[in-house]
Amino acid sequence: MQGNIACAEGALAAGCNFFAGYPITPSTEVAEHMASRMPKMKGSCYIQMEDEIASMAAIIGAAWTGARSMTATSGPGFSLMMENIGYAVMTETPCVLVNIQRGGPSTGQPTMGAQGDMMQVRFGSHGDYSTIALCPSCVQECFDLTAKAFNLADRFRTPVFLMGDEVIGHMREKIEIPDSVEIIRPKPMPENSLPFTPGTDGIPGFAAFGTGRHIPVTGLTHDERGYPDTTNSVRHDSLVRRLVSKIEDARHKIADYTIVNEDAEYIFVCYGAPVRTVREVVERKKVPNTGYLQLRIVWPFPEDLLSRFPHVKAFIVPEMNLGMISREIGRHVHVPVIPLGKIGGELHTPEELIDAVRIAGGSS
Repeated sequence: MQGNIACAEGALAAGCNFFAGYPITPSTEVAEHMASRMPKMKGSCYIQMEDEIASMAAIIGAAWTGARSMTATSGPGFSLMMENIGYAVMTETPCVLVNIQRGGPSTGQPTMGAQGDMMQVRFGSHGDYSTIALCPSCVQECFDLTAKAFNLADRFRTPVFLMGDEVIGHMREKIEIPDSVEIIRPKPMPENSLPFTPGTDGIPGFAAFGTGRHIPVTGLTHDERGYPDTTNSVRHDSLVRRLVSKIEDARHKIADYTIVNEDAEYIFVCYGAPVRTVREVVERKKVPNTGYLQLRIVWPFPEDLLSRFPHVKAFIVPEMNLGMISREIGRHVHVPVIPLGKIGGELHTPEELIDAVRIAGGSS
C-alpha cells in the first residue's frame, strides 16, 4: 500500500466520517482515496472545498457536530490553513490534519520530499499555544499514527497533525491492517458544567451541537461560558496558559519513540524518512558505537528522553531541512549536537551518516 493511502485507511479505521480537502501534490492521494471510499460508508461525508482555507474551516465545523474530521495538504496549503488552525486551538476543536511535506519555500519542489514544516506546525499560527505532531517513517506508521492522531485530538481537544513527507507518502510497502483500532472519544461535558470549564487535567468536556447544550464557540478570548472577554488580562493569561499546559504537562505521556543502543557514544535523533537510513547504519552495524532515538511524536518535544543516554558524546540529527529539530535538541543537552540537514528532495545516504560519526569522533 502507498503511504498516502495508508493514511486514509488509518483515518477510516479510526472512524473518520468527514473529510474536506483541496488537492495538492504530494498529498492528493489521501483526498482521492477518501473520495472513493467515503460515499460508500454510511454516515460519512466527503467534500472538496474551493481552497485550503475553506477545507480547514469545514473540518472545524464538522467536528462540532460530533464528527471525526480530517483534511490533508502540503506546503502552500498548510500555510493557508494557519489562521483557522489557531481558531481550532482557541476553540479546543478536535480534528486531524495530514501534511505530506514537500520542498519549499513557496511552491518550491512539489514532487520532492522535505521536512521543512516542522517549526511551522509548532509556531505557524500567531499567539502562544502547543501542538501535537506525529511523524511516520514507514507505510505501517502512516496507518497506525493517523489512527492514533484521532484519539489524541479527542483526548486533548486540539487539532493534531500527521507530519509525513513525500518520500513516505509515495512509498509502497506491505502493511498489516488490524481488524479494529482503539477508539477514544472526548470525555463528555458534565451535566452542570459550563462549556469551557476544565477538568483536573486542564481539558473541558465536549458536547457537540445538537445535543441540547448552549455552546458559544469563538476565537476571541472567552470565559468558561464561551462568551468573549477580550480586555480581561487575567482571563486571557489563564486561558492561554491552560491551552499550552494541557499538552505540555502531558508530553511524556504523549511521547511515542524507539530507542536502540542507548549505551552508545554517538546517538542519532531522527524522525520521518531519515529514520530509514539511520536504521540501515545502526542496526546493520556499519559503524561502531552508535544508537538512535526515533521520535514518532516530535511535538510536544519529549526532552527528558535525551537524558536516557548515559555515555553519549554527541547527538547527530539527520533532517530533510537545515536543522530545525537539532536546534530544539541543543536547548536541552550539554554535549555537542551535530545538525545533518539536507534539502533538495533526496534522503541522506548511509555514507553521509557514517562520515558524520567519524567527524564527531575526531572532534570529541
